[in-house]
Amino acid sequence: MSDISEDDNEITFRVKFLGRVEVLRPEGLQILEEAALSLKIADSTSSEKAAKNSKVHLFLSLNGLDILENKTKFLLYSCPLPTVSFCAVIPSSPKVFGFVAKHPAADMYHCYLFQSKKFSHVLVSVIGDAFKASQKESSVQGGRDLIVEALRHKNKLLQRENAELKKKLAGQIDTSNSF
Repeated sequence: MSDISEDDNEITFRVKFLGRVEVLRPEGLQILEEAALSLKIADSTSSEKAAKNSKVHLFLSLNGLDILENKTKFLLYSCPLPTVSFCAVIPSSPKVFGFVAKHPAADMYHCYLFQSKKFSHVLVSVIGDAFKASQKESSVQGGRDLIVEALRHKNKLLQRENAELKKKLAGQIDTSNSF
């Protein structure tokens, strides 16, 4: 089912890639079902099946989801986790799951659909957990940035206060020497 790397921050699943479809909204089961339907219609009218319906490695880390071709390990798609807006199993097809991600350079969303005979629900849960973990990590990093900025500000204030006290002290020493 999966391979877990040594640092347990990366996991790979071998699944059947059904395809990618541009969608209008970033979330909802209806979006997944419509995307699956459009792929079925496209399959019946299209001869292009090179990337579709092939085994892929779905590589998951705290940075994102990468879809790698099974044999060559060629990167087909890469979706940073912050761009993922929805992930679920299609209720009418329990072996099919997918996620919606915003295109990194354009204002559009794509739905990526996969099939796993036994592990669809587990994969959706793992992707959800990775998404939550990445949000916590980014909020911790954001919190650290705020703390660092607050400490820099406090340091500047203390440096100014120190400079003022040195001037006062130097002024008192000068006045005491003049008597």
